[in-house]
Amino acid sequence: MRLRTVLRDDHGSRAEVRADGQWYATRAADVGALLSDPNWRSVRPLPGAQPPPGQAAPVVTAPTKIVCCGHNYRAHIAEMGRYAPEFPTLFAKFADTLTAWNADIALPGPAEAVLFDWEAELAIVVGATLRRADRDTARAAIAGYTVANDFSVRDWQRRTSQWLQGKAFDATTPLGPDLVTPDEADPTDGLRIVCRVNGTEEQTGTTDDLVFDPATLLSYISAFTVLRPGDVVLTGTPGGVGIAADPPRYLRAGDVVETEIEGIGLLRNRITVSPNDIEPAQRDGKES
Repeated sequence: MRLRTVLRDDHGSRAEVRADGQWYATRAADVGALLSDPNWRSVRPLPGAQPPPGQAAPVVTAPTKIVCCGHNYRAHIAEMGRYAPEFPTLFAKFADTLTAWNADIALPGPAEAVLFDWEAELAIVVGATLRRADRDTARAAIAGYTVANDFSVRDWQRRTSQWLQGKAFDATTPLGPDLVTPDEADPTDGLRIVCRVNGTEEQTGTTDDLVFDPATLLSYISAFTVLRPGDVVLTGTPGGVGIAADPPRYLRAGDVVETEIEGIGLLRNRITVSPNDIEPAQRDGKES
């Protein structure tokens, strides 16, 4: 089963479900709202013709929580010179960090200075309320999986021992394009995860390299905070990030980043310059 969220012409949004090879509208405003119905797995499309195509949106637009796990792929832990953690290394994002799977992403600072890095990630979307859940309960509450890229501002991330400020810039976390239910894609099967920059494969790994699998993460997180339908958990990134290269490599305006997970989907995002960092004459289309 596949679900997605699209933007409507009236500036609202709607959740859609794929059936018989086509997309159909539902009454829910987004996939998160759809998942709040305990019977979401039995959702029926609205009667009538297919809806007109909408603009892309994050698969979930307004989660109550976005929790991320760092240092969770063994290969990435090794390239960063660290040891496998005893407990998940967690940090949070905000809903404002989310953006569409095909959106342009503006460098969050002067183009010649910002250290902007890629991080391909498998994202879990929660489908039922979880409080202090065991692994079996947590596994049953997984609505499905989608693709994310935890684009990171490394200079901000390294200002302190806390990562939040380098991970929470607005509109820097594409999420989508679809939610794929666990019966169609199971990370324990070792799904291939790849990040390409301008067509060159920078990251590659498989989801069976995770230290903490999705059920373990949801169980652990639910021990200290409730998880609700539509909440999102990012599971970490495989080896091959730019900061670990020798010398380190970072993204620049014009780069195209593709993030793909086998059986789940593909993000394609172009890196641009923020309008705030363009000289007034350039902004007006004039030569300075």
